[in-house]
Amino acid sequence: MPALILFLLGTYRENTIKVIKDAGYPALIAGLVMSFSFIAYVYSMTITSVANVVFIISTQTMFLAIFGYFYLKERVSLISFMSIILAMSGILIMVGDSMSSGSLLGNIIALAIPINFSILVMIIRKNKNLDMVPAIFYSGIFSIMYGLILSDSLIYSRHDIFMGFLLGVPQLAFGFICITIGSRTTPSTTIGLLMLTETLFAPIWVWLFLNEIPPISVIIGGVVIISAIVLKSFDKGQLKA
Repeated sequence: MPALILFLLGTYRENTIKVIKDAGYPALIAGLVMSFSFIAYVYSMTITSVANVVFIISTQTMFLAIFGYFYLKERVSLISFMSIILAMSGILIMVGDSMSSGSLLGNIIALAIPINFSILVMIIRKNKNLDMVPAIFYSGIFSIMYGLILSDSLIYSRHDIFMGFLLGVPQLAFGFICITIGSRTTPSTTIGLLMLTETLFAPIWVWLFLNEIPPISVIIGGVVIISAIVLKSFDKGQLKA
């Protein structure tokens, strides 16, 4: 929350309150939807396998294409369809060896992540005239409420606070600020494909900072995902019906 407040004040200055008010109910609903994804991500990671969560999250490419087609009338071209299939294949190669049945409840909860993210993008795309960055502010408020309700204790070590900072500021706060701004003008299918780079870069960061060499399946799957994104870049067709 402090990072979000500082961003809003630094960006909008004396107009901060006005920008939040002007965003209205769309930003409030978007923030609520986004907060559901946050809590689903944390909880699903504790009761099912990481590989399952990663693969389920990657289905956002399909949900974005489907929702975009029916809600925004964005056409899914042949190249876009091929890119989605190729990208999903890359994810399956990366995490296939680690996939397990896991917890059914965990898998179902994880499914809420791509669905809610797709709904978030639909709200942002539908309200291009509104600055939806305040939605992240609302999501932070809702997340704090969930944390107070679900936490067993409000006593945290310095290590816990530092880990929370790393997850909350550079990853969630600034990451979703960029997503919120970029989603206003970027087609839904493209957003889904670009979001898969999160899965692609995760093993790279682990390799660079923890010296954990990724298996060959990760390298092959990463190449496939990059190929899907490159293929999508050749799509010059009309996006609107």
